Formats: sequence, structure tokens, C-alpha cells
Amino acid sequence: VSWLVLFGIVVMAAVRIQRFELAPGEAMAVAPRIEFAKSSTGTKVPERFRTTNGIKFVTAFGGQLSILDSVLGWIDPYVQVDTYKEHFGTSTPSTSKRLGFQAMVGAKQIAEFVAMKKLGLDVQLVMGRVVIEELVCDGAPKKNAACTNLEVGETITHLDGVATPTLTDLAAQMKGHVVGDTVELTVIPYDAQAATPDAKKAEKRTVQLMANADNPTRPIIGFVPADTRTVSLPFEVKISTTDIGGPSAGLAFALALLDELTSGNLMGASHVVATGTISEDGSVGAIGALEQKAVAVKASGADLFLVPSGQSVDEMKRARHAAGSKVTIVQVATLDEALAVLRTNGGDALSATTA
Repeated sequence: VSWLVLFGIVVMAAVRIQRFELAPGEAMAVAPRIEFAKSSTGTKVPERFRTTNGIKFVTAFGGQLSILDSVLGWIDPYVQVDTYKEHFGTSTPSTSKRLGFQAMVGAKQIAEFVAMKKLGLDVQLVMGRVVIEELVCDGAPKKNAACTNLEVGETITHLDGVATPTLTDLAAQMKGHVVGDTVELTVIPYDAQAATPDAKKAEKRTVQLMANADNPTRPIIGFVPADTRTVSLPFEVKISTTDIGGPSAGLAFALALLDELTSGNLMGASHVVATGTISEDGSVGAIGALEQKAVAVKASGADLFLVPSGQSVDEMKRARHAAGSKVTIVQVATLDEALAVLRTNGGDALSATTA
């Protein structure tokens, strides 16, 4: 009987099923992942002010489960076990992973822009190529709809033969069109192995324009673009995030850059973890898996957890319970609010950069 039980457990641990977890991840320091270097124009590397307790960002895990993992996950109050549809929706694992990595790239770029702008440096956002992040199918035409003729991850390069290298160019070419018009798009299929789209693989697609849900008279192609903007900085900044996806580390990245580029210690004596997306105006956006992240924050030994003000009352209640009484959770709506909370908590005021 013992051998049969052991064999059953081994089989349950080895056999993967269509169940996926959302589980507590890890709180990780940002500073060791940051590198500064000279720009292509030869601008010097800025002085770096290292601290011993720099801010951390936090992750959640989301892999496919075995039978045994699923059983253990259902028992664990902080592990969410999802079906394929609940976890990926209409997407696929590979597409979901790609979008997560793209979101992380965007988060780093915006965080760099916000931090450098806050320090008064010469920075600007540069528009990138038009990449399809999500397709809009509600209200789509029955024939030649974008949601059936286009694919997530594809790059749109032309509309009716006119080059559209950026979203601004595409919007300009849409002027004069009305709902129901048919347009020809030139697209480059997504290639997971290619660093940049291969124009030789471009294809023509016919798409009928649909109505904007918020403005029925305004025509749209029927997709949500990925944030492919890049930031132009006076020096090179690299934040290593290998195998980590999603935009929720934006606030932590921005605070870490400010801490590393200014004298003093923004965190004070506290051990701080932050989560939240960051926009170019410094606003902080809501994130997912807050309860699971709160568990990881507690395990890291942190005493202050900055989270977005946009999280729901129920999410905050569950996060505070998961984090325990030794972790103070404070909601912030902007980067400035986050800096104010850190000052109130004993951190130094933001000083001028020496870059």
C-alpha cells in the first residue's frame, strides 16, 4: 500500500494538467539590477549614490500546475488555481508571455523618463512601431474584421500603401475615413526569435473599419496598441529583468533611479517594497495579484509597502491580512505622493542630481 501511495504521489507530481497558478512570488532589490553607462554621444556616466536598503519590487508566480500542485494550491489560501480560460482568456501562453515582457520593457522606459524628468534632466519619449497588443472584437464587422484578419504581436507598417512607422502616423492616415470603410494594412507577423520585424515577411490584410465604442461616429481599426515608446536619455540606463514580465514594477523602478542618482537615502531606515504601474505624468496605476504580492512582501521582512490608490477596498483588505501587522501598507496615486510617504517615514528629501 505504501508503495502504491508513493507511486500515486510521483505520478500526480509529474503529470501536468490544464490548471495554472497565481501564487506569491518574491520581493527583489532594484538597485543591483541597474547599470549606468555613457551615451552614444559620449555623455559621462553620472555619479551613483548607493544605499544599503534600496527599494524592492515584488512579483507573483503564474506557471502551469501538476495534479499534485493543483491539490496543494486549492488548500493554500494564498494560491489561486485557474483554468486555462480563466488564466489566459482568449490569448495563448506564448502570446501572454510576450505581452508580459513587452509590458516590462515599457514600464522600464516610462520609469526612466519619469525619474529623469523629475531630476530636471533632458529627456524625451520617442514613439515606437505600431504593435498589436490586443484585438477588439465586440461590435466588430461580420466581414474583414480586425479581430479575424489580424493577430496579436503583428506590426502594422502601412495603411493603404502609406508608411505608418508610429501610432501618430497611423492616426493621421485614419483621418477622412468613416465607419465601414475598407482599408489595406501591411503587417509583419510576430516572430518570437526576431529582435526586430523582418520587412521581407510583410503581408497585406484587408480590414473593415469599425465604430469606436465610446464614439460611434469615430472609425477604428479594432486593436489596442502595445506601448513601444522608448526614452531618449543623456546617458544609458539598463535595468535587468530577465524572465520577469508585466508593468507593475514601474513605481519601484522610478523610485530606485531617483535614490541611486541623488545623495541621501529616500528610504531612510525602512525596508520598502513598492508596486504599481507608472505613467509619463507620474501617476501610479493599479496592478493584479496584490494579495499574493503582499505575502511575498511579508516574507521579505519589509515594513512599508507602497501600493496604488486604485486598488479596490476588497483587494486592500485581503492584502493587509496577508501582509500581517508588521507591514504598513500605504496607497499612493502619484510618484510625488510616494516620495512624500517616504519622507514622512524617515527618508531623506529628494536632492538635486550630480549627473
